[in-house]
Amino acid sequence: MLSILVPLYNYNVYPLVVELHKQCMDCIIDFEILCQDDASQSSLNVYNEKVNVLSNCSFVSLKENLAHRGNRNSLAEQAKFDYLLFIDGDSIIIHDNFIKKYIDNLQDFDVVYGGRLHPKKCPSENQKLRWKYGRFIEDKSALNRKKKNYQSLLFNNTLIKKDCFNKVKFDKDIKKYGHDDTQLSYQLSLLQVKINHIENPVEHGDIDTNLVYLNKTKESLENLILLYEEEKIDIEFVRLLQLYQFLKRTKIKYIFSKIHSAFEHYLWQNLTGKSPNLFLFNWFRIGYLCSIKQKN
Repeated sequence: MLSILVPLYNYNVYPLVVELHKQCMDCIIDFEILCQDDASQSSLNVYNEKVNVLSNCSFVSLKENLAHRGNRNSLAEQAKFDYLLFIDGDSIIIHDNFIKKYIDNLQDFDVVYGGRLHPKKCPSENQKLRWKYGRFIEDKSALNRKKKNYQSLLFNNTLIKKDCFNKVKFDKDIKKYGHDDTQLSYQLSLLQVKINHIENPVEHGDIDTNLVYLNKTKESLENLILLYEEEKIDIEFVRLLQLYQFLKRTKIKYIFSKIHSAFEHYLWQNLTGKSPNLFLFNWFRIGYLCSIKQKN
């Protein structure tokens, strides 16, 4: 029936697994919950070891780092059931019918995505950039997600048929952070798999600090250019790439790069401060994208 796959890094996943285990037992289904720490060597793994006491559950701490894509692929290879439910280790289950809702929506679909939410209140001023971008840009209802079926798909809180996942998998050749969901969603769009968007969100628990998220943003933009250069994604699939191509074609890319260089310090100050501005964050993203040196 259902293999729940939980990749994690330096996080206490036990409360999440306890809730998932309870709901699976209540639904009276065949299931397994596989948790895999990506070689964090975290002291929190003392708590994570308790997962192994629960029926049909396992926790493993890897000796060598696979990176997020590799960890997800590894979990999928170990899964023994036909349906895979990917849930990141820092997720929080906010509905007591979470598993049941997925079971009720399996019919006639290859992929079912439940969505993700950020807390109504930001945990701290030092996390405001990631929280703002998540809450006001990324968090979408199922109705809005259906308008862009594939582009709205994130692989946290996603249920997918195993045979469908095996046709695509995560690109193990790319090691940097970012746009792994974009690339996999693009591959699924080429296969024209059937996607269902439902209202069954998890909450994002471990929100990055401003500095960490800004550095991750830079790395993800570098990854996006890499995918573009290696023709692993179509420009039409990503709005940011469409804008990048327009700036490049109209010879404005160089100007944006110079503006970014001149104002990067001031943008950085705002975005890592107490009141980061999302408009300035978008300017940062565009400017940094234009500043990345291409291979050709």
